[in-house]
Amino acid sequence: MNEKKKNVPQLRFPGFTDAWEQRKVSELADRYDNHRVPITASERVAGGTPYYGANGIQDHVEGFTHDGEFILVAEDGANDLQNYPVQYVDGKVWVNNHAHVLQAKEETADNKFLMNALKHTNIEPYLVGGGRAKLNADVMMKIDFKVPTLPEQIQIGKFFDNLDHLITLHQRKLSDLKKLKNGLLQKMFPKNGEKYPEIRFPEFTDAWEQRKLGELGKIYTGNTPKTSDLDNWTDNKQGHIWITPTDIDKLIMSDSDRHLSEQGWSKARKIPENSVLITSIASIGKNTINAVPVAFNQQINAIVPEKNDSYFILSAMIKDTARFASVAGQTATAIINKTTFEKFQIATPSYEEQQKIGSFFKQLDDTITLHQRELDHLQLQKKALLQQMFV
Repeated sequence: MNEKKKNVPQLRFPGFTDAWEQRKVSELADRYDNHRVPITASERVAGGTPYYGANGIQDHVEGFTHDGEFILVAEDGANDLQNYPVQYVDGKVWVNNHAHVLQAKEETADNKFLMNALKHTNIEPYLVGGGRAKLNADVMMKIDFKVPTLPEQIQIGKFFDNLDHLITLHQRKLSDLKKLKNGLLQKMFPKNGEKYPEIRFPEFTDAWEQRKLGELGKIYTGNTPKTSDLDNWTDNKQGHIWITPTDIDKLIMSDSDRHLSEQGWSKARKIPENSVLITSIASIGKNTINAVPVAFNQQINAIVPEKNDSYFILSAMIKDTARFASVAGQTATAIINKTTFEKFQIATPSYEEQQKIGSFFKQLDDTITLHQRELDHLQLQKKALLQQMFV
């Protein structure tokens, strides 16, 4: 490969053909660490202005400071080196003494391009310190990477700015949907001790009743076929599904990390599809519905509903997660045994109203899942484009 090809990205805007050049941060930006103003937490005044420190580059809090267009780079406290905190900011911000302040030189660099170039750079070789990695200001200015001409920088900067804006819109929509769901869980189920929810479908007027989980269906506690007997297990993904709490990462599940052989399946505690699985030891209150018949381990209790709606029970248990967890008590390892589980009570309406509520939350959860997938896809696209559009 000739030198010119090594110094151009895989993907670029038409009209640009020049090779990229190696440049130091000091050649591309001025440092304004004098804008870093330390202040104690007790002195911060609540307001509408974002506050940035080492972690604040990732998470906004409140404060006051100056106006401007800058790139903020964490000085220390960054543990995730794959996503080292670097952020473009525009407007009024507060910056403390744990965030370096850079501003691209107008004649050589574009702020938005420079921010993405820094995020694309492996920052680890420049860090000093032990567990709390630190990026020294002088060292930061010596970081070098390849850059194109200013017009191409501006194009790339605008492109990623638009992509980040789209990602932010999806993040906001997802956050709004989750807040909506949390609010509706509080309003479409009665408050503790009450018999009527604040909001309900108009055709239903009867009072809700307190019922034990054991009255809603059959309760099963899972088990683990002998792990030392390798014949109980298979690496074949077509094997039988065996769910543990770490597998539960979505509200409807049809797969697991480990699979049982026919022999293991014969020894396992099994439940039919459309049951409700609820973790009851250690990580209490992770809930899911199985879309296919499954086996599960002893950290999980399952409800096989009888004339009750699975998705209603799932939603009710999500709403009551904190109350359910409190039943475990203050033991070294939190546990809710089968007897206690069976006696746990939730407010329930008629089966017909359960179905209506279950269907409503199923549609809402499907919408949330769709937005999460779109957001994940956009973030993966951005990661791929950063690889292809930078040298």
